Amino acid sequence: MTHVPPPAEELALLDQELARLDARRIQLLNRRSWLLSVLHAPAAPQPFAAPAHPVLPAFRPPARPAGPAHGTQNVLLVLGGLLLAVAAIAFTLFSWGEMGIAGRSAVLATVTACAMAAPAVLLARALPSTAEAVAVLALLLTVLDAIALHEVAAPGTDGVVFSAVASTVLAVVWVVYGLLLGRLRTPLPAAVVAAQLPLLFTAWAADASATGFGWALLVTAAADVLVARWGRGAGVRVTACVAAWLTGLVSMGLGLGLSVSAGGAPAALAAAALLLAGAGVALFGAWGAPGGLAVPGGFVAGAAAVAAAGGVPSAELPWHWAVVAYLVCGAALAAVLRLPVPRPVAWGVSAASVTVVAAAVIWAAPVPAMALLGPVSSVADVWSGAPRGFQDALGASVLWPASFASPVVLALSAILAAALHVRWPHPLAWRSGRAAAGAAASVLGWCACLALLVVADVPFPVAVGGELLLVAALLALTARRGADALAVTWLVCAMAGAVSAGLLGLAAEPATHVVLAALVVLFGAGAARSRVPVVRSVLACACVLSAVAAACATGASLGWSAPHTAAPVLLVTAATVLFGARSRVPVVAVPVECAGAFAALVAVCLSVTDAPFLALVLGMCGVLAAAAALRPERRRVAGGAAAGLFVAAAWVRLAASGVTDPEPYTLPVSLAAFAVGHLRRRREPAVSSWVAYGPALSTTLVPSLFVAWGDPHWLRPLLLGVSALVITLAGARLRLQAPLVLGGSVLALDGLHELAPHVVQVFDALPRWAPPALVGLLLLAVGATYEQRLRDARRVRESFGRMR
Repeated sequence: MTHVPPPAEELALLDQELARLDARRIQLLNRRSWLLSVLHAPAAPQPFAAPAHPVLPAFRPPARPAGPAHGTQNVLLVLGGLLLAVAAIAFTLFSWGEMGIAGRSAVLATVTACAMAAPAVLLARALPSTAEAVAVLALLLTVLDAIALHEVAAPGTDGVVFSAVASTVLAVVWVVYGLLLGRLRTPLPAAVVAAQLPLLFTAWAADASATGFGWALLVTAAADVLVARWGRGAGVRVTACVAAWLTGLVSMGLGLGLSVSAGGAPAALAAAALLLAGAGVALFGAWGAPGGLAVPGGFVAGAAAVAAAGGVPSAELPWHWAVVAYLVCGAALAAVLRLPVPRPVAWGVSAASVTVVAAAVIWAAPVPAMALLGPVSSVADVWSGAPRGFQDALGASVLWPASFASPVVLALSAILAAALHVRWPHPLAWRSGRAAAGAAASVLGWCACLALLVVADVPFPVAVGGELLLVAALLALTARRGADALAVTWLVCAMAGAVSAGLLGLAAEPATHVVLAALVVLFGAGAARSRVPVVRSVLACACVLSAVAAACATGASLGWSAPHTAAPVLLVTAATVLFGARSRVPVVAVPVECAGAFAALVAVCLSVTDAPFLALVLGMCGVLAAAAALRPERRRVAGGAAAGLFVAAAWVRLAASGVTDPEPYTLPVSLAAFAVGHLRRRREPAVSSWVAYGPALSTTLVPSLFVAWGDPHWLRPLLLGVSALVITLAGARLRLQAPLVLGGSVLALDGLHELAPHVVQVFDALPRWAPPALVGLLLLAVGATYEQRLRDARRVRESFGRMR
């Protein structure tokens, strides 16, 4: 609310400002004349001494006339209006009975008339803020007049009927008042608010049903839409828009409740009429609205149309088939995309269609979800016997639906998504929409097949075969497809189906072997036929994992123990090593060899309980790693792994044989390995000392260290310490990492073992405050020479890095 002064007052202010500007101009001209005279006659005696640096007084803009700030003005007007309103209410409620009928009427009429006439006078005097506050008070007084009129003139009239008439009269009066005083912003929006009540009070007075209330609200919403589109002023249109949304949504909620709870077709038809009328009103309002309102308007119109069309047949159908009816109506709603409608409206209607379809899919999703996750229960009862049907295999505690509504819903949704994938509508400007529709169609079609198997409760062999057929079909599609969203979707579905089929086959021993063998063949064939390297690598890894599971199942069927089952698992690792040697595609070979390493890890885990067999398995793994190291690109990784596996196999074998003096067994091997490593270093000087000497040194030093820690005598630790010292000095002299690290580590651990009793005695003899004090002194020393220690550490690291 901005204060605009009257023309006479504003003219006086302008004259004052011009006078100040004239005075300032004269002052500046005088100063300029004096400066020119000084510059033109420098030697003449000056009549007065000018300042060395004359400084003009700072120019101050003319001060604005004092007046209240806008915020203060608004606060004062609001407080004044509130106080007057409180006074009017108090007068009406408490002081009314102290006056006669003539006095009461005269007072209220006079106050209301004055309040309604005052804004015109205030607007003429250019006081719009004050006029607005007084107009709000006048509107409130008209409401109080209506209340007083009911109490005095018509006390016996029904209050609801009188409220309907009064709200109508007030709305008309406020509209006329707002049109007469067009500069006021409050009366017309207030009239819109008052216009929401007449039809609602009329329905209440007539004891209307829920349908009657819905129609009353809907007619009110339609009137609000008209005002929102062609109303006068932004405030009127915004108020009408908000009112239209509130009344329209409440009306649609009543219609939806009546449609869902309808006991037959006639009641559903009445609710459908209300919903269709609401859809028309929403569509009319959204047609010319801006995008931010057109999209939700189209959504409401589409949802109401689906509820109306689907509610009539749903009233005569069982609840699970009612979902199908709503789904069909929601799918049919997508046809609006082919009509010449505004694009935001089409987006809103499409969103309503997608929401209906998504709700139906969510309703049907538990059935295929249980088909995928239910076989997990078979893990607890492996090979307990084939169940009679698919539902028994998934769990008897699940309440399965008695109808085929779930697969029908999923199939219809898949057909709709496929239609969108084939011909994507132009109004939906989404670049990835076609691919998303195709992926959704694939997933929904796959889920529909699973749901059909579950609902039909097919026999167990048919269920297993059906899931394998689905996996085969998905893998065939994936192998023929390029790298796109559909291929990824099919691959993920195939993987999930394969896991589900594998778990489902655990119920019976023959089914397990058949399923795992089929998965090995399917994944292998898919990897061989696929043209995409990433897809080939994924399928090949899946084939390896299926082969590992098949090997474990074969060992269990033959009655082998877990360590003996590790042998066929290692055959899978050997196959991956051979595949990696023959494959020319690194993107495929590396993941397959990693899967083979995982198979070797499984074999090691299976043989942990049998130490001799564990040593054998470690040795076989070392042989396979050495075979992989024959290739130059694998030599660095596989060579180190082979050496470590051989050393670990030797240690385990010695421990399993109960050897207490390992040196006679390890020293010959270490000497031979050391000779081989030395020859290789002479032939290839760039070879790391870890590859050349690491296996030889660790073969003897590590077992000897373990034995020395448990040896109560002094000779073995002494000899081990001297040997480790020599190896450490040799590594430092020849700048070799492996002898330096291994020898130094063994020397430190051996010295710790020997000095530990004496260190314990020393610490027992020290007072309790001594260890913290020593630690504190050490920290102080390190902190004082921190920069030097940091440079020393960097120097040591660089020197160590330069070693071989």
